[in-house]
Amino acid sequence: MRIALAQLNYTINHFDLNRGKIVDAIERAKSEGADLVVFSELAVCGYPPRDLLEQEEFIQKCYSSINAIASCCSGITAIVGAPSLNPNPKGKMLYNSAFVLQNGVVHSIHGKTLLPDYDIFDEYRYFEPADDGYDLVEVAGKRLAVTVCEDLWDDQPTGEANFRRHKLYRSSPMEHMAMLKPDIIINIAASPFSYNIEQQRLQVLQGNIVRYGLPVIYVNQVGGNAELLFDGGSMVLDANGAVACRLTSFSEDFRVVSSDDFKHSCRSSECSVENQENRIARIHDALVMGISDYFRKMGFSHATLGLSGGIDSAVVLALAHSALGSDAIRVLLLPSQYSSKHSVDDAVTLAARMGIRYDTISIQPIFDSFKSQLADLFQGLPEGVAEENIQARIRGTLLMAISNKFGHLLLNTTNKSEAAVGYGTLYGDMNGAIAVLGDVYKTDVYNLASYINRNQEVIPPSIISKPPSAELRPNQKDTDSLPPYDVLDRILFAYIEQNHSEKDIIGMGFDSALVHRVIRMVCTSEYKRFQAPPILRVSSKAFGYGRRMPLVSSWT
Repeated sequence: MRIALAQLNYTINHFDLNRGKIVDAIERAKSEGADLVVFSELAVCGYPPRDLLEQEEFIQKCYSSINAIASCCSGITAIVGAPSLNPNPKGKMLYNSAFVLQNGVVHSIHGKTLLPDYDIFDEYRYFEPADDGYDLVEVAGKRLAVTVCEDLWDDQPTGEANFRRHKLYRSSPMEHMAMLKPDIIINIAASPFSYNIEQQRLQVLQGNIVRYGLPVIYVNQVGGNAELLFDGGSMVLDANGAVACRLTSFSEDFRVVSSDDFKHSCRSSECSVENQENRIARIHDALVMGISDYFRKMGFSHATLGLSGGIDSAVVLALAHSALGSDAIRVLLLPSQYSSKHSVDDAVTLAARMGIRYDTISIQPIFDSFKSQLADLFQGLPEGVAEENIQARIRGTLLMAISNKFGHLLLNTTNKSEAAVGYGTLYGDMNGAIAVLGDVYKTDVYNLASYINRNQEVIPPSIISKPPSAELRPNQKDTDSLPPYDVLDRILFAYIEQNHSEKDIIGMGFDSALVHRVIRMVCTSEYKRFQAPPILRVSSKAFGYGRRMPLVSSWT
């Protein structure tokens, strides 16, 4: 039996595009002698469709696409993800399903049993857990168990995988399927990227293989859908748990394998090596893909940002350059009386190295005008945060003017450390259509800069080495307002990603007053994050859909 893995980049609600990609892959699979071609979860409509699933026309288009795709399946079987209607009026209207297409028609439909409702997932809002049992599908003499994503993740030590399931399946769906003695498990998925997910997925898949002795075909979605990034990483694992085939990450890929050749091309231990460089490389590639797909799928082609000479804007520019190209980017240098000459020079050097068009507008005259208008109201009061924020908002206004006049989407450059503690100005440096570094701690921003410079010097070393500063008052440094980032980020990681309490974090050896202060800043800045741009998600606990905290609550 020859099986094609089709790892494709879908656009939500773009049925013509998605159908065309799927049909093209089916024809390619036929030409390469495949008996079966496998696509990812909800491939027909794109994932996650969210409340589009509540629109009758949307579901009709899903079925029309499935029928059109089925008509192309003569001489080959296809497994395609799409929503299916639930005939039971007592449950939710839809199942999240895998459609098996054979001989020009829908042969069978296999609903998802386990619906995730943790982290960014909210599938129980839309879907009913499947309760129709598990039936095998025969293709070219092989008996296949067809599963959808989390149906293969049950009973695994992930620590956070919570599911809604039908009462029929209190035990693992895999146990039910194993009793039917399939030859191969097919799993179609839309598993979002995070920098540690590759190892976790492999452990889950291998855990099931060890338990049930069955090879697995895993096909995942690839591409960016706003804040959610999908890395692909589709793979074939043989009955011993060895990785027989792995598709590329962060790009479309297609591969045909033989069921008689599920032998390792690399041992699983070799495929699962995790190190700092690999982690940063994957974050880099995910962000580049996320920027590219956000612009392409939104129908925009050009970007702008404020280039300050600091590390954050430098890294965002480098990522955008890789995603969009130099001709698609125009930046503004917006110095004030507090901007150091070396910051302006560094920004000019960086833009010139990349061939990026830049314009310089001093904000000083505009700032003086603001101060003049507010002089009577502010008389006798010292300059402080209000004046600093006025400068940030002037810059934000000028950047939005470029965005509006020329149709350039503004890239936000705020990092996760700043977003966590509210070190940013609403309607100023928090402006933007997408937050590129909003899920990247400051310490990892430096690691990204080093990675960008791995082959040649792109970002000037002076940008990387100088102390970070907003340059909104004389001799300002970030450490005037915040702890050193290497300390701050460890506290934030323990509190946000690991959900440790204040007491737990103090027990790790951090100063109690500092921990209390940091947690207070995180909790009292929720209203800012609520108004921030969508954030490209690269961790297991990103702000936004992945961390839904009350906007107003007591933090004590």
